[in-house]
Amino acid sequence: PLQIQVGLIGSCTNSSYEDIARAASLAKQVAAKNLKTKAQFSITPGSEVVRSTIERDGFIETFDKINATVFANACGPCIGMWDREGAEKEERNTIVHSFNRNFSKRADGNPNTLAFVGSPELVTALAIAGDLGFNPLTDKLINEDGIEVMLDEPTGDELPAKGFYAEDPGFQAPAADGSGVQVVVDEASERLQLLAPFDAWDGKNISGAKLLIKAFGKCTTDHISMAGPWLRFRGHLDNISNNMLIGAVNAFNQSTNSVKNQLTNAYDAVPAVARAYKAAGVPSIVVGDHNYGEGSSREHAAMEPRFLGVKAVLVKSFARIHETNLKKQGMLALTFANEADYDKIQENDTINFLDLTEFAPGKPLTLEFVHEDGSKDIIMANHTYNEGQIGWFVAGSALNLIAAGKA
Repeated sequence: PLQIQVGLIGSCTNSSYEDIARAASLAKQVAAKNLKTKAQFSITPGSEVVRSTIERDGFIETFDKINATVFANACGPCIGMWDREGAEKEERNTIVHSFNRNFSKRADGNPNTLAFVGSPELVTALAIAGDLGFNPLTDKLINEDGIEVMLDEPTGDELPAKGFYAEDPGFQAPAADGSGVQVVVDEASERLQLLAPFDAWDGKNISGAKLLIKAFGKCTTDHISMAGPWLRFRGHLDNISNNMLIGAVNAFNQSTNSVKNQLTNAYDAVPAVARAYKAAGVPSIVVGDHNYGEGSSREHAAMEPRFLGVKAVLVKSFARIHETNLKKQGMLALTFANEADYDKIQENDTINFLDLTEFAPGKPLTLEFVHEDGSKDIIMANHTYNEGQIGWFVAGSALNLIAAGKA
């Protein structure tokens, strides 16, 4: 729909003082030109320093005058932290925002919300107009007096003239001597859990691994580790791992969160099958499509499969940051040397690594896929590991190396 329901700016991206100042300069024109904002409008400051500074400089008051909502400093609607009224009806609607992610269901959980991305000032102008087809460079608006008016070009200082301000920026300096500091976490907590180091590589080839999922099409970090209601578990790896790959599409049944457990031949949720393999001491492998792991640089999307016993992720291509995150968690991030080999992967495959003991920079790895009928396919897998990153794999994770004082 061309009618815009909501305009949103802020979060971690495009939420600087200048961004909000330019948006505020447009908001001031609403009263000056006797206009009314046609869409709901919200602002999520990028930090407490920015929030405090824009409050001091009168921008929040300016936004209040056009009935805008200033949210707390957080990821906010960009990551699904938005209790949007009516979203549960899943009605088709249009929103505009300056967040750099606009996947289906991301902002409000509604798959029928069409989210369009623009700069903070463009989003503000579109929220004022309430029309996706509005061009602020050429189009006029009708004000409350029935007069045609145009929005003036937005302005805003790159840095605040009075400097940045924050009564409480939230920084807590570490103890001068941390040797006696203990971190105490309630074992019954659902939100917090102390991390246990991941196991180091045993120096042997991985054998007898089961295919956990062959993901089809787009598989972002949101598909791998959803946000929204799961955010409260970010500090509890075991609990948040219950969302692992629940949004990924299984290539064999075109369903989400439904994969075959080769130990029982029954279909179950992806995390449940992964836990079953882990409990049985059976390693597992994830196979993916192009640009696997695109989107937010969400470390949990790498930590969760590592925690649930996934040893390798083999895809047509990676999003760069996710590939690095997998490496840091001591996993094998691999790409098909021949993309057509993706089609050779079958649902009941068992995977053996034939030359992992010779893992070295620039040297492809050889994987054997054993099919249910006993036939086999040899698949070559490329990687981009350097010596240091191979060290992460050998140690079990980059954090293990850091803890050992070797990184």
